[in-house]
Amino acid sequence: MKVRVKFSKYGPVKFIGHLDIMHYFQKAVRRAGIDVAYSEGFSPHQIMSFAAPLSVGHTSEGEYFDMEVNSFTKEEDMLQKLNQVMVEGIDVLKVRFLDKGEGNAMASVAAAAYLVAFSDKLLLPENWDKKLISFYSQEHIPVVKKTKKGQKEIDLKEGIYQLEVRGDKVYMLVDAGSGSNIKPEFVMETFFGQAGAELTEYPFRVHRVETYKRGEDGRLAPLIP
Repeated sequence: MKVRVKFSKYGPVKFIGHLDIMHYFQKAVRRAGIDVAYSEGFSPHQIMSFAAPLSVGHTSEGEYFDMEVNSFTKEEDMLQKLNQVMVEGIDVLKVRFLDKGEGNAMASVAAAAYLVAFSDKLLLPENWDKKLISFYSQEHIPVVKKTKKGQKEIDLKEGIYQLEVRGDKVYMLVDAGSGSNIKPEFVMETFFGQAGAELTEYPFRVHRVETYKRGEDGRLAPLIP
């Protein structure tokens, strides 16, 4: 049986990398007494799959992982057991039993929503909010993106599904697929570059609001609706 878990990451834990978060949950699941399933062979490991990795330094309320379990009682019981062993900075928000046909969390990710705040040391361009909307309103935003194989030119506009100013923050919904992942800080760096503004060290505070899959109707929906 497959279970999907949604969790948040905040506070000092935001500086813990993805691999260490995976190891943490493997230990937490054992401490919680979850009847997790293990792979077979000489080096058995928990059958667990995490969704899109979160960059170090970012916070989130939309992180997910799947795990196989041998037995299952109630979603509420597992939620409570997991939260009893969580450290400060990680909260388990939802637990859902998945149907057999449901794809795993990692392969299902299609998009992610973020809120971007600015460092107090960053000098924002005059009328930055209007300039940002004008930047997003361009028909095409050609940029050079670094990849594992080198560099390639892409149209950044195709990877930004929504962008708007919310008070002193920027909300954006971007492509988060494995082959076309757009990072929110890359969007902001491109905007500031076109605006001719200079960036300070660590200019943005990024918070992931939600992670989405694409349904059969083509619409985006949270990994746990």
